[in-house]
Amino acid sequence: MRLLGLDPGLRNTGWGVIEMAGNRLRHVAHGVVRVAVDGDLASRLNALFEGVSDTVRLHRPDEAAVEETFVNVNPASTLKLGQARGVVMLAPARLGVPVFEYAANLVKKSVTGAGHADKRQIAAMVGHLLPGVAATADAADALAVAICHAHHRASARAVGARA
Repeated sequence: MRLLGLDPGLRNTGWGVIEMAGNRLRHVAHGVVRVAVDGDLASRLNALFEGVSDTVRLHRPDEAAVEETFVNVNPASTLKLGQARGVVMLAPARLGVPVFEYAANLVKKSVTGAGHADKRQIAAMVGHLLPGVAATADAADALAVAICHAHHRASARAVGARA
């Protein structure tokens, strides 16, 4: 089973692909879709959609998992992040890949054992769980989402199936 983890952001969206065989995980690839900060919001969202779609087409995951958005202090930033998250969820869905969601605290707890781990701790544990992987920041977070999904997929429900 090939799983894609996504850590949405309007400037940088991390992605990580792992393969799961039983309880064994193997790193396939990781990276970041970077979107230029200039241009209007619609153009930036389109670039994000295209970047994530290209990643899905290239790595052909069986399922995708996305970290849920947390509420930010700034309502405008929260709204923009929500729009980016919607685009990130739409890209795999449009290509027929089921999309699952996980709370940030569950992702952190699944990977580090603590629900309030920082980015360094997450990257360190991703490197421990996927030996030889030196992902940082957004890509490490995305790999953490994929690992979380691997651990919880039996009880998870696809976003569209929640109706």
